Amino acid sequence: MTGALLSVRDLSVDFSTYGQTNHVLHGVSLDVPEGSQVALVGESGSGKTVTMKAIMGLLRTPPATITGGEILFDGSDLLKASAAEREKLRGTAIAMIFQDPMSSLNPVFTIADQMGTILKYADRRLGRTRNKAGRMARVHEVLAQVRMRDPERIARAYPIMLSGGMRQRVLIAMALLSEPRLLMADEPGTALDVTTQAQILKLLKDLVEERNLALLMITHNLGVVRETSNYVYVMHNGRIVEEAATDALFATPREAYTKSLIAAVPRLSGGTDFLAVGAEG
Repeated sequence: MTGALLSVRDLSVDFSTYGQTNHVLHGVSLDVPEGSQVALVGESGSGKTVTMKAIMGLLRTPPATITGGEILFDGSDLLKASAAEREKLRGTAIAMIFQDPMSSLNPVFTIADQMGTILKYADRRLGRTRNKAGRMARVHEVLAQVRMRDPERIARAYPIMLSGGMRQRVLIAMALLSEPRLLMADEPGTALDVTTQAQILKLLKDLVEERNLALLMITHNLGVVRETSNYVYVMHNGRIVEEAATDALFATPREAYTKSLIAAVPRLSGGTDFLAVGAEG
């Protein structure tokens, strides 16, 4: 895809543990254009989260070492940027939504305290000046944007007072505080019930379309892929083995691994599962 906001080129990552070197990513390449919803899908251990952490600059060194490739954001190679430059981008232009709403929030601080602290640091990185009242007004505004009723009450609450779906919305609101251009979502809604997960995914899709954001969705769930993405990269053993527009991937998968992923989706009794239509095997 051309005109990508995020472009990963031939990214390779090694992990050195107990005197051995393990090649974890092998020449991974992917593009995320502005205004697009891209999914990186594969089974657990395929390298999806390592790819995401490499993009965010969150890999621990050691044991991880990026041995080759480029990570281009808006044309600039993040791997050549200074630590200060990457820190400025992280949480501002590039934001991440973590996968477990039950453990990603600090239980001893209110939502307002946690969101206000994030906004304070984001403002500092961007050279903005905003007093406490201004930060709280922004917190209430963003909580309303993620469809939270009574945002003032939610801001005063502790995480234990909120349901799983509400906590996931708070995590999305945290990512939106600094008006990022790229959102990276790692299995959002995994710990939620099916109905709540569907609501969260629709919210994400609406936000991306309304704000013309770029979204990179990390998931192993093919139902999530079909509902939230317009382009898919399939990862297996640290490599991208197939890429295609979402409809084309499900209609005519080319690689045996992709076909096996689709075939592994549970089928409804008495019929063919909707994800398996067009797949062989």
